[in-house]
Amino acid sequence: MPLITAPVITPEQPPVPPVDVPEIGYASITYIDPTGTRWPMTDLSAEWYVLAEGVSGLGAAQYTLTSDPHPRGGSRLRHVQVQDRSIVWPVLVKGTDHLAFTANWRTLARAFTRTLRDGPNGTPTPGWLEVVRPDGTGRRIAVYYSDGWDGRGQRATGITWDSAVVTLWCEDPYWVDLQPQQVHREQGAPVDFLVPYPSVSSSQVLGDTSVTNPGGVEVWPTWTITGPASAITFTRVGSPSVAFRLDMQQTTHGPLLAGETVTVSTDPPSVRSGTGENLVGGLNWPEAVLWSLPPGQSQVTFQLDGAQQGSAVDLTFYPRYETA
Repeated sequence: MPLITAPVITPEQPPVPPVDVPEIGYASITYIDPTGTRWPMTDLSAEWYVLAEGVSGLGAAQYTLTSDPHPRGGSRLRHVQVQDRSIVWPVLVKGTDHLAFTANWRTLARAFTRTLRDGPNGTPTPGWLEVVRPDGTGRRIAVYYSDGWDGRGQRATGITWDSAVVTLWCEDPYWVDLQPQQVHREQGAPVDFLVPYPSVSSSQVLGDTSVTNPGGVEVWPTWTITGPASAITFTRVGSPSVAFRLDMQQTTHGPLLAGETVTVSTDPPSVRSGTGENLVGGLNWPEAVLWSLPPGQSQVTFQLDGAQQGSAVDLTFYPRYETA
């Protein structure tokens, strides 16, 4: 029985010309399964593609509002909780003959259902639904197969063509930009203040930095620190200010030497050295707040104790959005 293999397409080459998709307009859409195989979903000349009629769940996230009765009438909003998202995804599958159709149907079904078992020790691992606009910008969302890979069960279907209405479940309802935002600050080479004339060496590690989150919701950045450094403090200035401090001397690793790195993830919280050591105990608990970046501009202060030439801080995050 012949088997199909999906073509590998680089992000710089949109898989197909954009088509009109309900709720989002013109876009090229690709499904990436847990193995990294890319499945173009809007190529109308292919043997599988999404059917525009019936697509839903690509718009703004849903929220649950908790309110309390107000003594003077009405209610007052107390809490807002974003909900998970379900995307309804009708797919048409074809084949030149029955065997080709069956191979396509089985292989594409596995590309979706393997999200439930293809992780370490059979744990669920999401696929990605990727939406690229005509200008090359794009967003994606992590998806798990929920249900719906069933044929129509009507006369003439299941021979050389059939369609399934798939439901994809998203634990995080927000869309993520394909391109990361990065901020790099590095300690400059020191110079003598008086030679040959009064001067100050360039230092971007110690000081204030303005960071812009262009997305629509808060993001949780990742920090990579390159030594030398003995302690690191990151502060988001505001009312109130929030901060966390990583004291390398309180870890089993000790101070970072030149070229050594440590990575701090704010969601999920983790601190790992470049060799994989768990250094989370070096954070100043319980005062530490692994803070997020709200939409818009934030003032951030980097402070590296023991910084020398080559010490650096790299901040990375992917903007998040309500819609595709």
